[in-house]
Amino acid sequence: MANLRMHAEASREVATALYRYQQQATATTARRFDGEVDRMLTAIESQPDRFGFYDDRTHEAALNRFPFTVYYRIDDNGDVLVVAVAHQSREPGYWVDRN
Repeated sequence: MANLRMHAEASREVATALYRYQQQATATTARRFDGEVDRMLTAIESQPDRFGFYDDRTHEAALNRFPFTVYYRIDDNGDVLVVAVAHQSREPGYWVDRN
């Protein structure tokens, strides 16, 4: 199993989305979003090569039932860095310079 780290901006994106779901939807929707993010991060951590590529070094994995995509990179040691948890309406690739 790979070690998974979250870029600070990716963590902020999750927190912001969760807050918005709590404020603008229902507590149930917020919990479902949080659970779906956790499920996807666990899937990525257990099988990082499972998901397709966004570009030559970044993988992408779309959440189920929520319009967000997780973008991550695998380093030479097999560890994972989640660089973005992006709403699908945002400018594509806004996060590409994150390391």
